[in-house]
Amino acid sequence: MNKNTIIGFVVIVAIMFGFSWYQSSKMNKQAAQEAQEKTEKQIEIVEEAIIASEQAEIAEANQNESAPAGETVAVKVQEINMPYQDSLLNAAYNDPRLNPELSPRFASLSNELVDMVISTKGAQPYSVLLKDYTAYNPANPDEPKALYFVRPGANDYNVCIDVDRRLAGTNSTLNTRDFIFELDMEQSNDSVVVMKLPYEGGYIQQKYWIEEGSYMLKNEMSFVGMSKLVSSVTNSYRTDWKLYVPRLEKGYKNEKQYSKLNYFCSGEDEPEAMAKARDEHELISSHVSWFAFQQQFFSAIMTPAKEFTSADFTVNYYSEQEYAQYGHLMVCKAKLNSTFESGEDTVVMPAEFYFGPNDYRTLKSYDRSYERIVPLGGWMVAWFNRLVIIPVFDFLGRFISNYGIVILILTLLIKLLLSPLTIKSYKSTAKMQYLKPEMDKLNEKYPKQEDAMKKQQAMMNLYQKAGVSPMGGCLPMLLQMPILFAMFRFFPASIELRQQSFLWASDLSSYDSIVDFGTNIPLLGDHISLFALLMALSMFFFTKMNSAQTDSGMPGMKFMSLYLMPIMMFFICNNLSSALSYYYLLSNLVTMAMTWYIRKYVVTEDKVRADMAAASSKPRKKSKWQLRLEEAQRMQEQMQKQNKRR
Repeated sequence: MNKNTIIGFVVIVAIMFGFSWYQSSKMNKQAAQEAQEKTEKQIEIVEEAIIASEQAEIAEANQNESAPAGETVAVKVQEINMPYQDSLLNAAYNDPRLNPELSPRFASLSNELVDMVISTKGAQPYSVLLKDYTAYNPANPDEPKALYFVRPGANDYNVCIDVDRRLAGTNSTLNTRDFIFELDMEQSNDSVVVMKLPYEGGYIQQKYWIEEGSYMLKNEMSFVGMSKLVSSVTNSYRTDWKLYVPRLEKGYKNEKQYSKLNYFCSGEDEPEAMAKARDEHELISSHVSWFAFQQQFFSAIMTPAKEFTSADFTVNYYSEQEYAQYGHLMVCKAKLNSTFESGEDTVVMPAEFYFGPNDYRTLKSYDRSYERIVPLGGWMVAWFNRLVIIPVFDFLGRFISNYGIVILILTLLIKLLLSPLTIKSYKSTAKMQYLKPEMDKLNEKYPKQEDAMKKQQAMMNLYQKAGVSPMGGCLPMLLQMPILFAMFRFFPASIELRQQSFLWASDLSSYDSIVDFGTNIPLLGDHISLFALLMALSMFFFTKMNSAQTDSGMPGMKFMSLYLMPIMMFFICNNLSSALSYYYLLSNLVTMAMTWYIRKYVVTEDKVRADMAAASSKPRKKSKWQLRLEEAQRMQEQMQKQNKRR
């Protein structure tokens, strides 16, 4: 190992540890912010406790006074400022000091895919259970938990509208979350839930229903007697939605990396993604067609019938240590502005909520570009995933239940598809090796820098005579790169692999741990993944197998490809999907077998010599590049002659 190689290795190690330090500093800042948020949450809890204490004191005072209970209550109510001038709104206002007898009720909606509970408090979804899926249970991994994508009470959905000043008391706005709606038993059944909030001259109605075989919760919010509630000049309202997205997967880093918020703006081809594994706040001034609170494999998507005029999105992630206390992965907040036709007495505001898996086919079936939230890579990689990988993967999955076997067959099919390019690459590399002595002679013949153009022209003539393209070995490999990147994006995003076991891996969508350290090691994590380790070893042996034929004469490059690249790939894949490491392992093993077979039977020395001899006997037309090179050389020679004359 020479001096330059050692310096390069030291620089790379320094960069890796510098990046680790940078990530640690970011995590410390995030922890400080999360601690501040935790303090704010504790303050809210204290305030709620104070309110409850005041309510208890009022109740105790009512019991101890000698006056009749009705009179005592009347005195206490008079001490509280009324939120509104409307007695019906005040009677439904959810304040224990004003209406201690009020409490929320619950109604259920269910089909074969989901169980949903709607609360009369704010007439909003209270919980969503996905029947076909389970969540990872860190306390007992062998017994997964029921998958509540919306956990009971972890959702806050509110519609805010300015009320007419004649109705305003202490509140000039109406927030649906502040009221206990009435459950309309006559209109509600197993498939439809209707809740109403009456006021003088009208009511607000929230209607929810779900169809069979669908993850879509349909909603219709109606304002009847709108002119009695709001001013005639008012034509806008705001929707607030805050959802505590639960942590559902085994690997925190992998789950966090693929969890984010997406929004789709009118006129765009692709949704915009924000908060990719980091806290973020963004104001959107353009119209928003829909948005999604996206966990790695599940999403909550809201789509209004009429686009939002603007939006304010915020995402904050919980640390891995806070999971034991809160059980949340992140909290997503959306503040959305909308308009309606002013002056109308009845206004209906339809919307739809998708609570379900990030399954490409399922999302695509709604024909709203929902499937675009599945992270399949850039346009070329995503195109290959959508048109080739996903259809083939789904086709194989219909007949084979073991996804480890599906990945094996998929790998063999890809290698078979690429075999012509692979053979062409090996042929070109073998010919270049055969020409190496001639190339060395040309290097000795033209050692000077001013003869570089002559040497290049001589090289081109040599390549043409032998029928060799200098890019013939590299170009086929470059054409395979989109497939490698497609696999890198496809496996971590494929919900079909979620909780699918194979060999020692209990979940192909997460890492396969064989050693747990119990503490986090920078860059590595808290475990060792066996598939990642085997993949790195296969990469090492594959590189060593090819090193003799592809020896570039540069020790630094050989060290990079033989040792450093496998180590880096191990660190990268150790925390990623075990299916990804398994695919790369299979790919390396199959390529090694193909290499042996091609060298043994297809690209033999005798066949290479015969091909080159046949190529040299054929007349070949000079390429445009050669003609330009010859013209440039003639011009250079003329300039050199003119300089000598001077």
